[in-house]
Amino acid sequence: MNRRLITILLIALVVAGVCTWLVVRLVGVRLATSKPVETTRVVAAAKDIPLGAVLTSADLTTLSIAGTPPKGAILKPEDAIGRGVITQISQGEPVLESHLAGLGSGGGLAPTIPPGMRACAVRVDEVVGVSGFVTPGMRVDVLVSGNPPGENASQGEVTKTILQNIQVLSAGTDIQRDNDGKARQVQVVNLLVTPEQAEMLSLASNSLKIQLVLRNPLDTQIAKVPATAMGTLFGGQAPAPAAHPQPRRAPKPAADTYSIQVINGSKSTEEKFSSPEGQH
Repeated sequence: MNRRLITILLIALVVAGVCTWLVVRLVGVRLATSKPVETTRVVAAAKDIPLGAVLTSADLTTLSIAGTPPKGAILKPEDAIGRGVITQISQGEPVLESHLAGLGSGGGLAPTIPPGMRACAVRVDEVVGVSGFVTPGMRVDVLVSGNPPGENASQGEVTKTILQNIQVLSAGTDIQRDNDGKARQVQVVNLLVTPEQAEMLSLASNSLKIQLVLRNPLDTQIAKVPATAMGTLFGGQAPAPAAHPQPRRAPKPAADTYSIQVINGSKSTEEKFSSPEGQH
């Protein structure tokens, strides 16, 4: 073999060995000086936990989180057991203080209601409830349909939007009794409203049909929507108001007249004159 070629190969092996030693040395120094990543064990959901549930030990587990834990994370399961859930928690998600009601508040819907607000139950039809039209957290508009009282009754049935951008707290079934006293299941949706809005819903539920309309939760604009009458759907325009009958005038009394017969020879004529009392 060529002596020159052997010399080049030996030099290449020496250079490769030196480079390898330097890389190993640098990596070793870096690993020796680097600090281990700190982890924190936090409480997490062992399964999907619905809104309104009261936490038990079977609902919880723990997991390790590298670095700083989320703000409000609960570190001990005993700090979460027995507290009500005010927002749905997914499996594997850390349980935060903002997910839970205060100690002693219990479970159910009440702890989820912010101060100054009310939860108002609205009965809806089966299509709205069963098909999952509304679920907790969604935003809806509230429409009412019925015959307006007073002079507007001539318009027929009218539909009007009375509330907009209302949050849904819960949706499910309730047991109510019909006119014969028999129990029946009805679809009920609880809406988060102000006390004034609760009065409007209560008044509407007594005599009007209530319909919920789903809206985009990012669309918070309050639209100015006029009421729609039945005549608008079929005639293209609102029905004209009913004309009020004009009072009938009494017939004008006939004027009193008298006649005079004039005889001129063989000719006879009759002239009629109005009496002065009959003239107006």
